[in-house]
Amino acid sequence: MFRIDRNLTADDLDKALRSDVAAGLTARPKQLPPKWFYDERGSALFEEITALPEYYPTRAERAILELRADEIADAADAEALIELGSGSGIKTRLLLDAMRRHGRLTRFVPVDVSGDFLAASAAQLADDYPRVDVHAVVGDFEHHLGLLPVGENGGRQLLAVLGSTIGNQEPGPRAAFLRDIRAALATGDSLLLGADLVKDPDRLVAAYDDAQGVTAAFNRNVLSVINQRLGADFDPAAFDHVARWDAGCEWIEMRLRARGDQHVRVADLGLEVGFAAGEEMRTEISAKFRREGLSAELGAAGFELTHWWTDPAGDFALTLATAR
Repeated sequence: MFRIDRNLTADDLDKALRSDVAAGLTARPKQLPPKWFYDERGSALFEEITALPEYYPTRAERAILELRADEIADAADAEALIELGSGSGIKTRLLLDAMRRHGRLTRFVPVDVSGDFLAASAAQLADDYPRVDVHAVVGDFEHHLGLLPVGENGGRQLLAVLGSTIGNQEPGPRAAFLRDIRAALATGDSLLLGADLVKDPDRLVAAYDDAQGVTAAFNRNVLSVINQRLGADFDPAAFDHVARWDAGCEWIEMRLRARGDQHVRVADLGLEVGFAAGEEMRTEISAKFRREGLSAELGAAGFELTHWWTDPAGDFALTLATAR
Protein backbone atom coordinates (compact mmCIF):
# COMPACT_ATOMS: atom_id res chain seq x y z
CA MET A 1 0.00 0.00 0.00
CA PHE A 2 1.29 3.47 -0.91
CA ARG A 3 0.00 6.94 -0.09
CA ILE A 4 1.48 10.40 0.23
CA ASP A 5 0.57 13.43 2.34
CA ARG A 6 1.68 16.83 1.09
CA ASN A 7 2.14 19.21 4.01
CA LEU A 8 4.52 21.41 2.04
CA THR A 9 3.67 22.98 -1.34
CA ALA A 10 5.85 24.76 -3.88
CA ASP A 11 4.30 28.02 -2.65
CA ASP A 12 5.31 27.19 0.93
CA LEU A 13 8.88 26.57 -0.20
CA ASP A 14 8.93 29.82 -2.17
CA LYS A 15 7.76 31.78 0.87
CA ALA A 16 10.36 30.07 3.06
CA LEU A 17 13.13 30.84 0.56
CA ARG A 18 12.09 34.49 0.37
CA SER A 19 12.01 34.78 4.14
CA ASP A 20 15.36 33.05 4.66
CA VAL A 21 17.15 35.05 1.96
CA ALA A 22 15.74 38.39 3.09
CA ALA A 23 16.68 37.69 6.71
CA GLY A 24 20.06 36.17 5.90
CA LEU A 25 21.33 38.83 3.51
CA THR A 26 20.40 41.65 5.89
CA ALA A 27 21.84 39.92 8.98
CA ARG A 28 25.18 40.90 10.46
CA PRO A 29 27.12 38.80 9.66
CA LYS A 30 25.29 37.50 6.60
CA GLN A 31 24.20 33.85 6.53
CA LEU A 32 22.03 31.45 4.58
CA PRO A 33 20.58 28.10 5.76
CA PRO A 34 22.06 25.01 4.07
CA LYS A 35 18.71 23.58 2.92
CA TRP A 36 18.81 25.89 -0.13
CA PHE A 37 21.86 24.08 -1.55
CA TYR A 38 19.60 21.32 -2.81
CA ASP A 39 18.09 22.09 -6.16
CA GLU A 40 18.62 19.44 -8.87
CA ARG A 41 22.23 20.49 -9.47
CA GLY A 42 22.97 20.83 -5.76
CA SER A 43 21.62 17.35 -5.07
CA ALA A 44 23.76 15.92 -7.88
CA LEU A 45 26.84 17.70 -6.52
CA PHE A 46 26.20 16.33 -3.04
CA GLU A 47 26.00 12.81 -4.47
CA GLU A 48 29.45 13.45 -5.98
CA ILE A 49 30.71 14.66 -2.62
CA THR A 50 29.65 11.45 -0.88
CA ALA A 51 31.92 9.48 -3.22
CA LEU A 52 35.00 11.69 -2.73
CA PRO A 53 37.98 10.13 -0.92
CA GLU A 54 38.05 13.00 1.61
CA TYR A 55 34.37 12.74 2.52
CA TYR A 56 34.06 9.81 4.91
CA PRO A 57 30.66 10.30 6.72
CA THR A 58 28.39 8.60 4.17
CA ARG A 59 30.68 5.57 3.81
CA ALA A 60 31.21 5.30 7.56
CA GLU A 61 27.50 5.43 8.36
CA ARG A 62 26.69 2.88 5.69
CA ALA A 63 29.42 0.60 7.05
CA ILE A 64 27.77 0.70 10.49
CA LEU A 65 24.38 -0.16 8.99
CA GLU A 66 25.83 -3.01 6.96
CA LEU A 67 27.41 -4.46 10.11
CA ARG A 68 24.80 -3.59 12.72
CA ALA A 69 21.38 -3.26 11.07
CA ASP A 70 20.16 -6.53 12.58
CA GLU A 71 21.32 -5.46 16.04
CA ILE A 72 19.52 -2.14 15.57
CA ALA A 73 16.32 -3.90 14.52
CA ASP A 74 16.49 -6.26 17.49
CA ALA A 75 17.18 -3.47 19.96
CA ALA A 76 14.43 -1.18 18.63
CA ASP A 77 11.92 -4.02 18.25
CA ALA A 78 9.72 -1.66 16.22
CA GLU A 79 6.84 -2.23 13.84
CA ALA A 80 7.22 1.09 12.01
CA LEU A 81 10.17 3.06 10.66
CA ILE A 82 9.85 6.83 10.27
CA GLU A 83 12.78 8.44 8.48
CA LEU A 84 13.31 12.20 8.42
CA GLY A 85 15.14 13.36 5.30
CA SER A 86 14.85 10.00 3.61
CA GLY A 87 16.68 11.01 0.42
CA SER A 88 17.50 8.29 -2.08
CA GLY A 89 16.75 5.49 0.40
CA ILE A 90 19.94 3.46 -0.05
CA LYS A 91 20.69 3.31 3.68
CA THR A 92 16.96 3.03 4.38
CA ARG A 93 16.81 -0.35 2.67
CA LEU A 94 19.44 -1.75 5.02
CA LEU A 95 17.19 -0.83 7.95
CA LEU A 96 13.99 -2.03 6.30
CA ASP A 97 15.55 -5.37 5.38
CA ALA A 98 16.80 -5.86 8.94
CA MET A 99 13.42 -4.94 10.43
CA ARG A 100 11.71 -7.32 8.02
CA ARG A 101 14.08 -10.11 9.07
CA HIS A 102 13.26 -9.28 12.67
CA GLY A 103 9.64 -10.03 11.75
CA ARG A 104 7.96 -6.87 13.03
CA LEU A 105 7.98 -4.43 10.10
CA THR A 106 4.53 -3.31 8.95
CA ARG A 107 4.92 0.38 8.15
CA PHE A 108 7.37 2.90 6.67
CA VAL A 109 6.97 6.69 6.80
CA PRO A 110 9.58 8.52 4.68
CA VAL A 111 9.66 12.31 5.12
CA ASP A 112 11.33 14.79 2.78
CA VAL A 113 10.87 18.31 1.40
CA SER A 114 11.23 17.26 -2.23
CA GLY A 115 7.74 16.08 -3.19
CA ASP A 116 8.41 14.71 -6.67
CA PHE A 117 11.58 12.92 -5.63
CA LEU A 118 9.92 11.50 -2.53
CA ALA A 119 6.89 10.30 -4.47
CA ALA A 120 9.07 8.40 -6.92
CA SER A 121 11.40 6.84 -4.36
CA ALA A 122 8.60 5.92 -1.93
CA ALA A 123 6.49 4.37 -4.68
CA GLN A 124 9.45 2.21 -5.65
CA LEU A 125 9.89 1.12 -2.03
CA ALA A 126 6.19 0.23 -1.88
CA ASP A 127 6.66 -2.01 -4.92
CA ASP A 128 9.76 -3.62 -3.41
CA TYR A 129 8.15 -4.15 0.02
CA PRO A 130 4.58 -5.13 -0.87
CA ARG A 131 3.66 -6.19 2.67
CA VAL A 132 4.70 -2.82 4.12
CA ASP A 133 2.32 0.15 4.35
CA VAL A 134 4.36 3.05 2.86
CA HIS A 135 2.96 6.41 3.96
CA ALA A 136 5.17 9.17 2.54
CA VAL A 137 5.01 12.72 3.88
CA VAL A 138 6.19 15.84 2.06
CA GLY A 139 7.18 18.28 4.76
CA ASP A 140 9.90 20.26 6.51
CA PHE A 141 10.67 18.07 9.48
CA GLU A 142 11.96 21.03 11.47
CA HIS A 143 8.43 22.47 11.40
CA HIS A 144 5.98 19.66 10.62
CA LEU A 145 6.80 16.93 13.15
CA GLY A 146 3.42 17.38 14.77
CA LEU A 147 1.72 16.45 11.49
CA LEU A 148 3.49 13.12 11.02
CA PRO A 149 1.33 9.98 11.06
CA VAL A 150 3.25 8.54 14.00
CA GLY A 151 1.61 5.74 15.97
CA GLU A 152 -1.52 5.62 13.81
CA ASN A 153 -1.65 1.84 13.90
CA GLY A 154 -0.21 1.41 17.38
CA GLY A 155 2.94 -0.59 17.95
CA ARG A 156 6.44 0.56 18.66
CA GLN A 157 8.07 3.17 16.39
CA LEU A 158 11.67 3.71 15.29
CA LEU A 159 12.36 7.25 14.10
CA ALA A 160 15.62 7.67 12.17
CA VAL A 161 17.59 10.85 11.50
CA LEU A 162 20.64 9.72 9.56
CA GLY A 163 23.56 11.50 7.90
CA SER A 164 24.43 13.63 10.95
CA THR A 165 21.63 15.98 9.89
CA ILE A 166 21.44 17.32 13.45
CA GLY A 167 24.95 18.69 13.00
CA ASN A 168 23.55 21.42 10.74
CA GLN A 169 21.77 22.99 13.72
CA GLU A 170 23.21 25.20 16.42
CA PRO A 171 22.77 23.92 20.00
CA GLY A 172 19.56 25.86 20.76
CA PRO A 173 17.60 24.83 17.66
CA ARG A 174 19.04 21.30 17.94
CA ALA A 175 17.74 20.97 21.51
CA ALA A 176 14.30 22.17 20.37
CA PHE A 177 14.35 19.72 17.46
CA LEU A 178 15.15 16.78 19.76
CA ARG A 179 12.38 17.85 22.14
CA ASP A 180 9.94 18.00 19.21
CA ILE A 181 10.96 14.49 18.16
CA ARG A 182 10.37 13.27 21.71
CA ALA A 183 6.93 14.91 21.74
CA ALA A 184 6.03 13.06 18.52
CA LEU A 185 6.91 9.65 20.00
CA ALA A 186 5.38 7.51 22.71
CA THR A 187 7.26 6.23 25.74
CA GLY A 188 9.27 3.20 24.68
CA ASP A 189 9.67 4.31 21.06
CA SER A 190 13.21 4.72 19.74
CA LEU A 191 15.31 7.36 18.00
CA LEU A 192 18.15 6.26 15.70
CA LEU A 193 20.52 9.19 15.27
CA GLY A 194 23.54 9.50 13.00
CA ALA A 195 26.33 11.67 14.40
CA ASP A 196 29.72 12.59 12.98
CA LEU A 197 32.40 12.49 15.68
CA VAL A 198 35.12 14.94 16.68
CA LYS A 199 38.43 14.00 15.08
CA ASP A 200 41.62 15.49 13.64
CA PRO A 201 40.78 19.00 12.36
CA ASP A 202 42.82 18.52 9.19
CA ARG A 203 40.67 15.54 8.20
CA LEU A 204 37.52 17.47 8.99
CA VAL A 205 38.52 20.48 6.91
CA ALA A 206 39.55 18.24 4.00
CA ALA A 207 36.13 16.58 4.07
CA TYR A 208 34.53 19.99 3.43
CA ASP A 209 37.20 21.40 1.09
CA ASP A 210 38.11 18.58 -1.28
CA ALA A 211 40.98 18.75 -3.74
CA GLN A 212 38.68 18.46 -6.78
CA GLY A 213 36.62 21.49 -5.77
CA VAL A 214 33.28 19.67 -5.76
CA THR A 215 32.33 21.03 -2.33
CA ALA A 216 33.27 24.53 -3.47
CA ALA A 217 30.87 24.19 -6.42
CA PHE A 218 28.21 22.84 -4.07
CA ASN A 219 28.66 25.80 -1.73
CA ARG A 220 28.46 28.38 -4.54
CA ASN A 221 25.36 26.67 -5.90
CA VAL A 222 23.24 28.36 -3.24
CA LEU A 223 23.90 31.63 -5.06
CA SER A 224 22.72 30.09 -8.34
CA VAL A 225 19.53 28.93 -6.59
CA ILE A 226 18.86 32.50 -5.43
CA ASN A 227 19.58 33.82 -8.93
CA GLN A 228 17.19 31.38 -10.58
CA ARG A 229 14.37 31.53 -8.07
CA LEU A 230 14.49 35.12 -6.87
CA GLY A 231 15.90 37.01 -9.84
CA ALA A 232 19.21 37.85 -8.15
CA ASP A 233 22.41 38.74 -9.98
CA PHE A 234 25.05 37.02 -7.86
CA ASP A 235 28.24 36.08 -9.69
CA PRO A 236 29.09 32.76 -7.99
CA ALA A 237 32.61 32.85 -9.44
CA ALA A 238 33.24 36.08 -7.50
CA PHE A 239 33.08 34.17 -4.20
CA ASP A 240 35.69 31.84 -2.72
CA HIS A 241 34.70 28.71 -0.82
CA VAL A 242 35.93 28.64 2.78
CA ALA A 243 35.83 25.68 5.20
CA ARG A 244 37.02 26.33 8.74
CA TRP A 245 37.16 24.31 11.97
CA ASP A 246 35.84 26.15 15.02
CA ALA A 247 37.53 24.41 17.95
CA GLY A 248 35.44 26.21 20.56
CA CYS A 249 32.10 25.16 19.06
CA GLU A 250 33.50 21.89 17.65
CA TRP A 251 31.95 22.40 14.24
CA ILE A 252 32.97 23.00 10.65
CA GLU A 253 31.76 26.25 9.12
CA MET A 254 31.34 26.66 5.39
CA ARG A 255 31.40 30.22 4.14
CA LEU A 256 31.48 32.18 0.89
CA ARG A 257 34.06 34.99 0.80
CA ALA A 258 33.67 37.93 -1.59
CA ARG A 259 36.77 38.34 -3.74
CA GLY A 260 36.13 42.08 -4.10
CA ASP A 261 33.60 44.79 -3.35
CA GLN A 262 30.26 43.71 -4.81
CA HIS A 263 26.73 44.99 -5.16
CA VAL A 264 23.97 42.39 -5.54
CA ARG A 265 20.34 42.94 -6.40
CA VAL A 266 17.62 40.42 -5.55
CA ALA A 267 14.86 41.58 -7.88
CA ASP A 268 11.97 39.53 -6.50
CA LEU A 269 12.60 40.88 -2.99
CA GLY A 270 13.34 44.46 -4.04
CA LEU A 271 16.56 44.03 -2.08
CA GLU A 272 20.02 45.45 -2.79
CA VAL A 273 22.95 44.13 -0.78
CA GLY A 274 26.60 45.12 -0.65
CA PHE A 275 29.56 42.86 0.04
CA ALA A 276 32.93 44.27 1.04
CA ALA A 277 36.08 42.65 -0.29
CA GLY A 278 36.87 39.71 1.98
CA GLU A 279 33.44 39.70 3.62
CA GLU A 280 32.23 36.20 4.46
CA MET A 281 28.71 34.79 4.49
CA ARG A 282 28.10 31.58 6.44
CA THR A 283 26.21 28.91 4.50
CA GLU A 284 26.50 25.85 6.76
CA ILE A 285 27.68 24.54 10.08
CA SER A 286 28.38 20.86 10.62
CA ALA A 287 28.75 20.10 14.30
CA LYS A 288 30.80 17.12 15.43
CA PHE A 289 29.95 15.16 18.55
CA ARG A 290 31.37 13.28 21.52
CA ARG A 291 29.50 10.47 23.22
CA GLU A 292 29.15 12.21 26.57
CA GLY A 293 27.86 15.41 25.00
CA LEU A 294 25.36 13.69 22.76
CA SER A 295 24.12 11.54 25.64
CA ALA A 296 23.51 14.69 27.68
CA GLU A 297 21.64 16.37 24.83
CA LEU A 298 19.43 13.33 24.34
CA GLY A 299 18.81 13.10 28.08
CA ALA A 300 17.72 16.73 28.22
CA ALA A 301 15.20 16.04 25.44
CA GLY A 302 13.65 13.06 27.24
CA PHE A 303 15.63 10.16 25.78
CA GLU A 304 17.98 7.59 27.26
CA LEU A 305 20.93 6.62 25.08
CA THR A 306 20.97 2.80 25.14
CA HIS A 307 23.23 1.77 22.23
CA TRP A 308 26.25 3.31 20.52
CA TRP A 309 27.71 1.83 17.33
CA THR A 310 30.68 3.18 15.36
CA ASP A 311 32.43 2.23 12.15
CA PRO A 312 35.73 0.34 12.55
CA ALA A 313 37.74 3.59 12.36
CA GLY A 314 35.58 5.32 14.98
CA ASP A 315 34.76 8.22 12.66
CA PHE A 316 30.97 8.14 12.89
CA ALA A 317 28.35 6.91 15.33
CA LEU A 318 24.82 5.59 15.17
CA THR A 319 23.07 5.96 18.49
CA LEU A 320 19.84 4.36 19.63
CA ALA A 321 17.92 6.23 22.30
CA THR A 322 14.66 5.26 24.02
CA ALA A 323 11.90 7.77 24.71
CA ARG A 324 11.39 7.97 28.49
